[in-house]
Amino acid sequence: MKVRGTVRPPGDKSISHRALMLAALAHGTSEITGLLTGDDVKSSARVLRGLGADISTVREGATVKVHVSRFTSPVSRLHCGNSGTTARLMLGILAGQKFAATLTGDASLRRRPMRRVTEPLRAMGAEITERGGDALPLTIRGGRLHALAYTTPVASAQIKSALLLAGLTGGVAVTIREPYRSRDHTERLLAHLGLGMHERDGAIVFEPAARSVVPPFQLSVPGDASSAAFLVGAAVLAQGGELVIENVGVNPTRTGFLVVLGRMGARVERVNLRDAGGEPVADLVVRASGGTLSGTEVTAAEVPTLVDEVPILAVLASRAEGETAFREVGELRVKESNRLELIAANLRALGVEAEARGNDLHVCGTTRPPRGRVDTARDHRLAMAFAVLGTVPGADVRLSERASVAISYPRFFADLRSIRETGKGKRET
Repeated sequence: MKVRGTVRPPGDKSISHRALMLAALAHGTSEITGLLTGDDVKSSARVLRGLGADISTVREGATVKVHVSRFTSPVSRLHCGNSGTTARLMLGILAGQKFAATLTGDASLRRRPMRRVTEPLRAMGAEITERGGDALPLTIRGGRLHALAYTTPVASAQIKSALLLAGLTGGVAVTIREPYRSRDHTERLLAHLGLGMHERDGAIVFEPAARSVVPPFQLSVPGDASSAAFLVGAAVLAQGGELVIENVGVNPTRTGFLVVLGRMGARVERVNLRDAGGEPVADLVVRASGGTLSGTEVTAAEVPTLVDEVPILAVLASRAEGETAFREVGELRVKESNRLELIAANLRALGVEAEARGNDLHVCGTTRPPRGRVDTARDHRLAMAFAVLGTVPGADVRLSERASVAISYPRFFADLRSIRETGKGKRET
């Protein structure tokens, strides 16, 4: 397979969630372009509408307008779908509201842990009632909060963002320390809006003004780095050609996968660097490797900057020379699926040596064509990663389902087809 052309990934999922939520907290009408139209972001929009927000239809190419006079007590449960980001960040927002609300989700989300967020929110003064142990559904009653200084047990943008949003809605100071730096979209957006965000002695500090009011804003959401990673992976695995991926957010807390790919021998260049709403943006130029990748070690310190890209990096590692080790990736066990075990099991099903040892993942590269069935467990990132592996010559990779890509990249398969060339120099259709 060869690659060519130009492609633009969908809007950044992390920024889309946060932009909608902050717009719903603003006094006035905000306008957002480039918003991701995937199911997870629509879940955030649905929950915010359930609290009284007026949000126009989230659809491809639309400018989404958000207006709220004030949040009101919901008349029914707030359904977060499959979106852990929606659930955890909304817990932070609801901690500062003077009414009770119940959050729930689909069967997958109801199995995912919430205590890492609910414990510090309780320490701030929120009342949270658990009905399913350490999981949804949860009922939260917010109100008068007090300041919090907290060290997170893991580097997690969702924990950090929930606490910062609680500080914003509750009007109290929050100081957070992390073992490693996690993605910082919330901090950047709060700082961009002038909302008392800064760093002090290595800690993330939110200090509200006497009256913290979120101003209405206009924002253009850059392309999602995690979605772009699958296109990068397809181009790297190609036998020849060059691919341009436009308008990609290159926030350094999100681009660890590019650093790792550089060590593996991939050639990815950032051009047309610019700023959008406090976020660095660039176009990526990816040149095919022709099968010349090398194994590497991904350290624990790097994992927070590439945690969502482990599936595609593991797939690329399966085509590299030697072994690749991913250290301390146990967090993958509590994603949309048990990604850690499923990555290893699916690679083995395709003829690749792979094993999860404790919290580490080990993958040995091979030149044998991958052939077999992959169980995606309805996990969008597994479906996309193994679809990319299915583009190598001689591959026969059969996915258990494809619909899950709608969570983060609804047009993924169309874009993957559009960048591929057949042996006759024609694009695949």
